[in-house]
Amino acid sequence: MNPHSVSLSNVTIAHAGRPAVHHVTGEFAPGSLTALVGPNGAGKSTLLRAIAGLHAPAEGRIASTPGQIALLPQQAGMDRSFPIACLDVVLFGLWNLAGAFAPVSHAQRHRAEDALAAVGLSGFARRPVGSLSAGQFQRLLFARLLLQDAPVLLLDEPFNALDERTAADMLALLRRWHGEGRTIIAVLHDMELVRREFPQTLMLARDCLAWGPTAQVLTAENRLRARRMAEAWSEAAEACHRAA
Repeated sequence: MNPHSVSLSNVTIAHAGRPAVHHVTGEFAPGSLTALVGPNGAGKSTLLRAIAGLHAPAEGRIASTPGQIALLPQQAGMDRSFPIACLDVVLFGLWNLAGAFAPVSHAQRHRAEDALAAVGLSGFARRPVGSLSAGQFQRLLFARLLLQDAPVLLLDEPFNALDERTAADMLALLRRWHGEGRTIIAVLHDMELVRREFPQTLMLARDCLAWGPTAQVLTAENRLRARRMAEAWSEAAEACHRAA
């Protein structure tokens, strides 16, 4: 397997024994730019967390290279009340390389400051995270990704609740990463953005409904199937079993 690809083999993921993602098989090819779409509760964020190694599959296998993946989580799931400075948040991007308690070198600090500048946050190094707007905080998370410098990037609703300028700046950064040959998977809800910017799409409604070129995936028929499947979901469903 190419170290910059992510391969899924009959992957099923559950929460407290309840299925969230069912039997997904396929590969995110090296250097691909893929939108992950589907209705609310479809398992999109769950799948990203499993690819990042934060949620073990109940069945199947996810093949990727350890230490090669960086995750940008949803803002809604993050606590911004902890008293920490912006520069320290960006420096967390070095944990995989340096460890949580290793001293920070001058060179690493300069890299973190450069990352802040690259996302339009020059002069924010000592600002407390709790003082940032939603757009500024999202820029901060992108700066942390810059420092991680991973070949596989997982983005969970990266443009959600952003103003137009911030969204445009972050989209430009994403285009740059794609041009560098990184493998990018992004959870998105804006179908026009997906059609315009993402060559590949995976449509998930707990099951994989379609995976391939975006124009072939985002059909009216597939979107109707996804909506009908979402309407039929039962949170009391038993875990299912299917042969690999």
